[in-house]
Amino acid sequence: MPNQVEEFNAYRSKMNEKLMADNNKIIKRIFNLDTNAFAPGALDVKTKELLGLVASAVLRCDDCVKYHLESSHKEGATKAEVMETLGIATLVGGTIVVPHLRRAYEYWEALETQEG
Repeated sequence: MPNQVEEFNAYRSKMNEKLMADNNKIIKRIFNLDTNAFAPGALDVKTKELLGLVASAVLRCDDCVKYHLESSHKEGATKAEVMETLGIATLVGGTIVVPHLRRAYEYWEALETQEG
């Protein structure tokens, strides 16, 4: 059975390398802004990643949801914290978020399985 965490990260890395190699100033600046926005500041990184998870779920970006789930996991977020975050996202975004909620739950399970 394919490992969806490994597949997602391999694809993301490959395409990010291609995007960066194209040397587009706007894209490079956007990537840099994103990196800097999620650095430690007044809010800790885990909180920022959970906020990113809410925004990504509401905007229905499955790639972004996966990215923020993985980053939250690396920052030590618990399943309870992630589920509460996804509950808020579903409240804010409405029932249209539910399919993304399902995929987010599945990806979180994959992250936990990979860990153990």
